Formats: sequence, C-alpha cells, structure tokens
Amino acid sequence: MKERLEALKVEALQELAQVTNQQQLAEMKIKYLGKKGPLTEILRGMGALSAEERPVIGQVANDVRGAIEAVIESKQEEYQKAETEERLRAETIDVTLPGRPAAVGATHPISKVIQQIEDIFIGMGYTVAEGPEVEQDYYNFEALNLPKNHPARDMQDSFYITDEILMRTQTSPVQVRTMEKMKGDVPVKIICPGKVYRRDDDDATHSHMFTQIEGLVIDRNIRMSDLKGTLLQFVRELFGQNTQIRLRPSFFPFTEPSVEVDVTCAMCGGSGCRVCKQTGWLEILGAGMVHPNVLEKGGYDPEEYSGFAFGLGVERVAMLKYDIEDIRHFYTNDLRFLKQFAHL
Repeated sequence: MKERLEALKVEALQELAQVTNQQQLAEMKIKYLGKKGPLTEILRGMGALSAEERPVIGQVANDVRGAIEAVIESKQEEYQKAETEERLRAETIDVTLPGRPAAVGATHPISKVIQQIEDIFIGMGYTVAEGPEVEQDYYNFEALNLPKNHPARDMQDSFYITDEILMRTQTSPVQVRTMEKMKGDVPVKIICPGKVYRRDDDDATHSHMFTQIEGLVIDRNIRMSDLKGTLLQFVRELFGQNTQIRLRPSFFPFTEPSVEVDVTCAMCGGSGCRVCKQTGWLEILGAGMVHPNVLEKGGYDPEEYSGFAFGLGVERVAMLKYDIEDIRHFYTNDLRFLKQFAHL
C-alpha cells in the first residue's frame, strides 16, 4: 500500500505539472482528492491493516495528500495572480489623456422663439396662461363665436375624440377660460403659447401639429391703435428696430374688425427677395378687436369693455427668423440641424 501511495504521488505530480489553466487544475483536484479519487480508495482500505501498519500508512497518505494540495494551491495562486494582472492591464486608465467632451444639448429653435416672445410680452406687462390640449368643443368653437355648423369651422379641420371633445385647433380656448376665471375683472393681459392640432397634410410649410402663441387684452377704452402699437413694438423687439408692419382687412369669427399683419422682410429689409417673393412683406399673424359675442360669453359687458386679440404660428416666425425652408426640420430630431442653434 505504501508503494501504491508513492506511485500515486508521482503520477499526480507529473499530471499537475502539465496543467495550464484553472479548469484543468479543478479537474485534477477532483480526480486525485475527490471522494471517488484513488487516494480516498486507499484510505478506505486501511481497516484491513494491522495496528502497527496503520500509523505508518496514514502518515504516508497524509504526506501524499499534502504534496498534491501544495502543488494545487501554488498553481491556484499563480493563476489568480496572472488573472489579476491581466484585469489590471485591461482596466488601466491613462490619466494623462485629455478627457472626452460631453455631448451637451441645446435649446430647440422653437423653444428659443417661444422664450423670446414670452420675454417681450412679459416686458410689456403680460402674463403667460396655459390650458388643456384636449379641449371641449364649447371652448374651442362655440365660445369663440363659432356655433355648430358654422361654415368657418371648415377652416380648422379638427381631430375629434367625441362629438364634444377634440384636440384644440388653436390656443384661443385659453383666452375664454381666462376670461371666465377673471369673472369680469380687468385688465386682462395674457399670452397663450402651446401646441395645436389640425388635420393637415404634412409638407414643407404645413404640419398637423404646430405651436401657436395668442394674446388677449381686455379693459375699458381699448382701441385698434393699441393693437397696432403693441404689434409694432413686438415685431421690432423680435426682428429689429427698423421693422415695419402693415394691416390688411381679413375675417376671423372671434374678432371684428379683423386684420392680417405683415412685417417687412427680415431678409431683404423690404426691398424684395425670394423669401418674400419680391413683395418686401411677410405675413406673420392675424389679429383684431375681440368680437362682442366673445366678450359676452366670457362674462364681460361689450358696452363697457373692449379688447384685442392676436395669434401667430411659432414655426412660421422661426422659419423667417432663422431662414429655414422646411417646417419638418423642427420635428425630425436631426442633431446636425439642431446643433446649428446651440450658440444662437
């Protein structure tokens, strides 16, 4: 039995010398020191030995186990050390390298224009009012002098959810809600920015969703001249102090009289170019004196109070301000386009 143990020791050490990785080492450990290994089988046969032989064979068996375990532990330490060194090499950081610049976002051009317009009107004493995008037909149409079956509704082909609920086609409902909230108090001076929705085919100048900013002023003795002066101050703050405006008669059911407002072309200064189609003027908004029916629906006596309202498309202003030819650029999330406005 002693000779078997010595032979087992030589065999195990020879095989362990050929091991090259941790998996092989684990297999060798199970093979020689496991419950079904040859060393365990030899030890189980010690019961047949005499009392004098047992301590001798036991000592030899322990020496063999110790020699095998020592080699296994040594190789385990060697492999673990090599693995740690490899991991450290792979994870090494060169602290002398320059840092990678972080990708920093920028304000969207539509948001920039909204902020600029809000700043201008806040400077003139206006407050910003907001309302729901999913709106009642009453606030979107009826309270604005557009009863059911009114032909002017065809101008705003709408997304209806039910017969009485729709996606708002304008931010004018915020004006009505504000008038109700004020309960006849004056003055009312608000602007209403927000998204609006109309059934339209998307192309270079149209979108089924776009952004509007509308304004409303109500008080005693509000005149058309107040509207013109307000809009002239606004466009000069937005496009430059040399900008002029002109008012053309128009029709809106919620204002009377109503006007379309043109500004001198920011690209050519009014001399004529491709942007203004050689006219020198660009249409940017609609406006007018608040219709008496709308005042009455909002809780104001049209015999005592008057007011004006105006509305503009933010995308239209942004396209003019930044010389953008296709409205779809605002919504396609192309970073090459958006990065152009990072420092404006």
